Amino acid sequence: MGMRISSVLGEQEYAGFNKATQPRAFVFPQDHGPHPGYRSEWWYITAVLQDAVGREFGVQYTLFRQALTPTPTGDGPWHSGQAYMAHVAVTDVDNNRHLHDQRFVRGHPQLAGVTTTDGFRAWLEDWVLQGLTVDAQQFNLRLQTPATRFELDLALRQQQPIVLQGDAGLSHKGVGSASYYYSMPRMQISGLIEIDGQRHEVTGLGWLDREWSTSVLPAGVAGWDWFALQFFDASSLMAFRLRREDGLRDDYDHGLKVPAFKRAAESPDASGTVLSSEDFELTPTRYWTDNAGISWPVGWQLALKDEQFFIEALVDDQLMDTGILYWEGIVGVTDADGTSVGRGYMELTGYDTHPATLKR
Repeated sequence: MGMRISSVLGEQEYAGFNKATQPRAFVFPQDHGPHPGYRSEWWYITAVLQDAVGREFGVQYTLFRQALTPTPTGDGPWHSGQAYMAHVAVTDVDNNRHLHDQRFVRGHPQLAGVTTTDGFRAWLEDWVLQGLTVDAQQFNLRLQTPATRFELDLALRQQQPIVLQGDAGLSHKGVGSASYYYSMPRMQISGLIEIDGQRHEVTGLGWLDREWSTSVLPAGVAGWDWFALQFFDASSLMAFRLRREDGLRDDYDHGLKVPAFKRAAESPDASGTVLSSEDFELTPTRYWTDNAGISWPVGWQLALKDEQFFIEALVDDQLMDTGILYWEGIVGVTDADGTSVGRGYMELTGYDTHPATLKR
């Protein structure tokens, strides 16, 4: 399909769609479901997993809902005006390989959809994210994705309260561009990964992101560099920088530090601390070049006010060569002394049309 990220998440104003303009009251479990009045929406899972012998895997699953029109185009299920796309990937770190698959359909209820009626269910054909426990306090899921060469069957359990990104869940990306955005940074995961007929029982941590909007990217922004990091001390951090076409640092770059959370009275506030563009800096340190000659920054330095981390791809080639070209994969995190302090996921978009530069 060869779509550009900006053509899906920005560029044009679409009359008739709702826009994220001010903070709202989130209501769960209803907000786990669809928001069809907004143009774009996704249910996004990444996971860092290990099998019984310590073999490490990364997993990504994303279901995208894209409204083609703000209202149905007519009567009947084929006229919903909605389209769905799903991406699934597994990274086998020990074997230095990354496998991915995708699907794309119109929003006919027999093909794809998301519902919270009689429990949560999000599906695209036989790729299913199903609610096991769904109420205001608990969101437990099962992900099943039989794909080409691999299959996932994973159970995800919510361990800490939902955190709201940005301004109480309103994530600004520019003037007139924002999304509603919440996360579950440390979901407990167990289940099976099958690759080329070989089964692995795995456990680990997942990160669930939910976001919906009508215009995420403002004019002049080609993409972003996004990081979701899970530290071994049980804290978490999300940070992203917007990739401006003029190469300058964007004032709307932001992030969120989430403290370690334990279900005890003395636990710190699980809502986290919002990071502005003044609170952190992301600097590429190493590049990997794909077969098309595109350079992707797969090593980074993350500088906070009182901390410094180095982020490295565990496999350089974790390219998602789908309808939208992007890099998405498992990363390791070390501190300034070189000690391993965490794992996480990194997403890089927009490099197929704009160089990886950032002026100061």
